[in-house]
Amino acid sequence: MKLAVVYWSGTGNTEMMAKAMVEGAKVAGAEVELLTPEEFPASKLENFDALLLGCPAMGNEVLEEAEFEPMFTALEKKLEGVPVGLFGSYGWGSGEWMEDWQARCKDHGAKVFGTGVIVNNTPDDEALVQCRDFAGSFVRENS
Repeated sequence: MKLAVVYWSGTGNTEMMAKAMVEGAKVAGAEVELLTPEEFPASKLENFDALLLGCPAMGNEVLEEAEFEPMFTALEKKLEGVPVGLFGSYGWGSGEWMEDWQARCKDHGAKVFGTGVIVNNTPDDEALVQCRDFAGSFVRENS
């Protein structure tokens, strides 16, 4: 499986999660590329079998609006049949942004894996293990 892990991080929390996702996916046998939104135009999707997307909750529980949201808006129209796993961190709220994000993916035909991984603030060791496990399960399920 060729997997893209695409993330945006303002404080480093989601970046930590993305790196743990990469580790878990590699252990499960995937060929993995770690990318930021500016490195992942929608046209690049054709080079990958699956996506793990990471973005923290921003503002009123929305995706980051300057870089990640524009990339995702262009990408979501191409998600039909694509295995997708979602992850991110949040500092307040209940995780509504993740539910909304999963719904958007499903509305465009993505094969959304699980319920995603959300972490309140900085991921601790247990959260990073959860990220590795999620990515490994994602790869095994979709290979």
